Amino acid sequence: MKKITQIILSLAVSSILLAACSKNKDGSVPENQKEIHIRVWESKDGIDTFIKQAGKAFTALHPNVKIDFINVNVHNTTDALEEDAPKGVGPDIIAAPHDNLGKLVTKNLILPTENASEVSKKVLKSCAKALTYNGTMYGYPESAETYALFYNKNLIRENEIPRTWEDLKVWVQKFNQANPGKLGFVMDIASGYYSILFTTANNNRLYGESGTDARSPNMSTPAAIKGLKLFQSLRQDLGLYNTELSTASCDALFASGNAAMHITGLWNVKPFEKAGIDFGVTTIPCLPGESNPPASFSGTRGMYVTTCSKHPKEAAEFLEFILNPEIQQMRFNLTGSMPSINTSVNSKYMGGFLKQLEYAFPMPSIPAMGKFWSETESTLRNIWNGADVETELRSLNEKIKG
Repeated sequence: MKKITQIILSLAVSSILLAACSKNKDGSVPENQKEIHIRVWESKDGIDTFIKQAGKAFTALHPNVKIDFINVNVHNTTDALEEDAPKGVGPDIIAAPHDNLGKLVTKNLILPTENASEVSKKVLKSCAKALTYNGTMYGYPESAETYALFYNKNLIRENEIPRTWEDLKVWVQKFNQANPGKLGFVMDIASGYYSILFTTANNNRLYGESGTDARSPNMSTPAAIKGLKLFQSLRQDLGLYNTELSTASCDALFASGNAAMHITGLWNVKPFEKAGIDFGVTTIPCLPGESNPPASFSGTRGMYVTTCSKHPKEAAEFLEFILNPEIQQMRFNLTGSMPSINTSVNSKYMGGFLKQLEYAFPMPSIPAMGKFWSETESTLRNIWNGADVETELRSLNEKIKG
């Protein structure tokens, strides 16, 4: 570990020189007999810098292995790999959200995790669970995520933060009346990613406890119906009749100081800081009859060795390398994302996310999730606008069965 720390410190001062060679148009480097090149598909916006710096640190320990970053947006990697793998031109490593895991496995596009038992011990339990499919672990988690309750300290005092949704309603009604033009609470109401939390009382889980029962979405259970009725009531009780509540509009309301509370994720910490908002992060209010915060979706950004890799052993070694605390700290510094291992980072907000993560559950990774994403938005909008909750949820439940 000490050697890794020394390497990272040296990289901060001067980059390690890579072997002189010309790059291909796709960003990779032609191989020679003395070097192994690991092609990594990943996104930009800080993650590219992380892959390059982590690659240099790995090369310092393994001089014959070079890591080649190739820009492919994380949301496109699965489809691109499915197209390129049969041609023999795919990468050694891809990054993808864990809810793509079902497709990656069933299409035989990725390899199981090397040293899976050891890797699962290193990472957060939610990450290990998220990357397990039919009892087998695939890939290596590079970051974790969930969402939580953000609050503007200039609009709501710490001792006023609501612990239940009923408390939230009471506080928001008083706040809205006393502060015309501002809102006490906002969230993206049409996104199943966020609104799933209203369905999770009594341990009700989308596609079952393990997230693999495609025939039982559990979106029309008594718990889901009760929770979405609460969700529907927010429109009137919180004075949100004419407010656009998309992700972008809610982010803008909070960033401009016009919303006291907002449910969103770690990715908004830097934008809200840049906007000059003095805010805190805490757990989401409890649903009626529950004593713990509701279960939010948790996500894991996984990195996977592909079945078309020419160097699967070295690729796996690099991915296990990025789980070292020093490398995870580097990633946090560059991207602001939650580490996938239990390690301390310098952030006054991380505690709130980690606490909410204790109650979160991984987004199911079965192929049926494609139906969930495509069908849920219209159902949520219909319910928000007054449609019968039971009718809407019965219909949704049938549509999203695998």
